Amino acid sequence: MVSELVDFSKLCVHTQTTKPWSIEECVKNYALAGIKGISVWRNVLENKNLKEVKQLLDEFEMDVVSLVRGGFFPSVDKKMRHKAIEDNLLAIEQAAAIGAPMIVLVCGADGGQSLEKSREQIAEGIVKILPSAQRSGIKLAIEPLHPMYAGDRSAINTIGQANDMVEMIHSSSVGVAVDVYHLWWDPALQFEIQRCAAHHHLFAFHVCDWNVPTSDFLNDRGLMGDGCINVPEIRSWVEESGFRGYNEVEIFSDKYWAMDQFEYLEKIKEAYLTRT
Repeated sequence: MVSELVDFSKLCVHTQTTKPWSIEECVKNYALAGIKGISVWRNVLENKNLKEVKQLLDEFEMDVVSLVRGGFFPSVDKKMRHKAIEDNLLAIEQAAAIGAPMIVLVCGADGGQSLEKSREQIAEGIVKILPSAQRSGIKLAIEPLHPMYAGDRSAINTIGQANDMVEMIHSSSVGVAVDVYHLWWDPALQFEIQRCAAHHHLFAFHVCDWNVPTSDFLNDRGLMGDGCINVPEIRSWVEESGFRGYNEVEIFSDKYWAMDQFEYLEKIKEAYLTRT
């Protein structure tokens, strides 16, 4: 058991990290564990009254860090691109309803076209939803994904590409989400984090670890300290850049989802304190 006297003021947990729990269980159990930061995945909002969700978050004094996720803009099919825009506009409404100041964008890709074409469609999609986001006071954070996902999940695969797109769109409402799982390997990572800082668009920092060997490239993420990522070093680069936001624990893990989630939450707290 981790001491209650330690500081968890910058610890945020994604609802997907404790996937077996409902939004109600996440809110109550995080709060009781001394965790006030929460990033809400849209799947836990399905068939929920968003006013009641907002009331619950307020009751437990939770700080909603982000809504996850928007994006998936590219497609060879024009109708699918339009559908993606509509879904992102819905995400903006959901974020505003629960008090989330930011939406994380997993930008998407279509293997039926070039990465360059998918990137063009990503930029076009962000520009289309940007006025609605601005009216609602919602920021949009582009999250680059590891190159292994370039075929279908994201054509934005380096922080450099994300920075390029943010600077091209040139809006204070559009920035970058840095996830160590996707970016730890990049030799330009420290430089590109500094580049984010210079333009004031580092919006989010996600932590977990890369297991060696890994059994699944999607659902075998580790707790900080389980694998090969030097999370403390990357965190130091982020904080040296001036970032003062939350350290968001985002873990997809069949192993950890299968265990008692209260025990798992204690492991998250310990890993945060000692290996982040």
